[in-house]
Amino acid sequence: MSSPTPRHPSSPASGPASLERTLGPWQLWGIAVGLVISGEYFGWSYGWASAGTLGFLVTSTLVALMYACFIFSFTELTTAIPHAGGPFAYARRAFGPAGGYLAGAATLVEFVFAPPAIAMAIGAYLNVQFPGLDARTAAVGAYVIFMTLNILGVQVAATFELFVTVIAIVELLVFMGVVAPGFSLANFTAGGWAGADSFTWGSVAGIVAAIPFAIWFFLAIEGAAMAAEEAIEPTRTIPIAYIAGILTLLVLAYGVMLFAGATGDWTKLSNINDPLPQAMKVIVGENSGWLHMLVWIGLFGLIASFHGIIMGYSRQIYAQARAGYLPRWLAQVHPRFHTPHRAILAGGVVGIAAIFSDELVSFGGQTLTANIVTMSVFGAIVLYLVSMASLFRLRRLEPALPRPFRAPLYPLLPGIAFALAALCLLTMIWFNPQIAALFAGLLVLGYLYFRLTAGQRAAAHDDTLLQAVPAAD
Repeated sequence: MSSPTPRHPSSPASGPASLERTLGPWQLWGIAVGLVISGEYFGWSYGWASAGTLGFLVTSTLVALMYACFIFSFTELTTAIPHAGGPFAYARRAFGPAGGYLAGAATLVEFVFAPPAIAMAIGAYLNVQFPGLDARTAAVGAYVIFMTLNILGVQVAATFELFVTVIAIVELLVFMGVVAPGFSLANFTAGGWAGADSFTWGSVAGIVAAIPFAIWFFLAIEGAAMAAEEAIEPTRTIPIAYIAGILTLLVLAYGVMLFAGATGDWTKLSNINDPLPQAMKVIVGENSGWLHMLVWIGLFGLIASFHGIIMGYSRQIYAQARAGYLPRWLAQVHPRFHTPHRAILAGGVVGIAAIFSDELVSFGGQTLTANIVTMSVFGAIVLYLVSMASLFRLRRLEPALPRPFRAPLYPLLPGIAFALAALCLLTMIWFNPQIAALFAGLLVLGYLYFRLTAGQRAAAHDDTLLQAVPAAD
């Protein structure tokens, strides 16, 4: 008889539903990078529409600084509180049930709304090869395939995630190499300041309006925290995964942005879901084998993020349901595969509904993909703010809490992350008032549910990582 899987000493108490520790550092790195890497394939180029190439370079640099500071700070929370709820668990411990609600709701918005945008991009890439294939049909097919794969087991899912992530990285490097002969700095800088050739104060509005699309370069890297209960030695493996992951993504983000924008007229790439194939087409032509290879292998980048974010949202739904913040039946773990299958399916239902809402919902004249990206980014920024606030509060309230990894240059780095996230939130509200109002409305509706279900949380099984700060519902 095999011995039971060892648990981290500060893991949540085992309840009726539990996860297994099977993930090593490379698999966690694959999850961290894979969650994000679709952001290098699409989504970011919408930022060129408002900021231009040079303006967006400024935006991306500010956002990259925010993420670097955030990840080095967030890793302290992840290793001190290795919980599948991630930001939800940190805020619940720091600020009580209401804090847990806010962080959990924001995380759900980020992770449930990001997959339909990626699924639509998968459909757009496939449409390049099969013009008769409806993008929405392909998007739904992606949901069915990768929800099934996630249900089959975390080891299978994580190994697949690592495989497709490595291929996606190689493909981005191939893209840069193939288009390099056509690289022209003059192409990249032409009209690079929001349509103008030189910087003016009028460029600033475009630079800040592009913030959501710069965030898309790195969005969801924090989702690796939600695999903490399935990581072997999380206090060692998570810092390795996060630090290596953010460095990998920084190199790739700047690389694809520079090489794509220098191939020709960048304005033609600024409002489409497949900027890399279209950029390569300028260099190698429509019938080149390189182009077809990019379309097919480039799908791995989208698949890596799509598959990884399904893993992320399912663990978030599972953790919140286990703690009584969502209906208890969503915390059920599959008896054979040990995966939160109901949570996986629930997030998929919401995502598929979003895919088919493109003819019903439109804000600010943007495409459905741009709107979904913006909604997802609103959730991300709020959870970043709450997470950094949780870090400060736990440092004060629980100085003796074991912290295997401590945020370097504390309080400077988390302070920079918090300040830049606050700036991002304010500018996003200013430039996206309709989506901001919808996001706020979702939080209000969720809070009403939260207030009505105090008994549900009281009945949930004991979870020691959530109970450092007593607070009444």
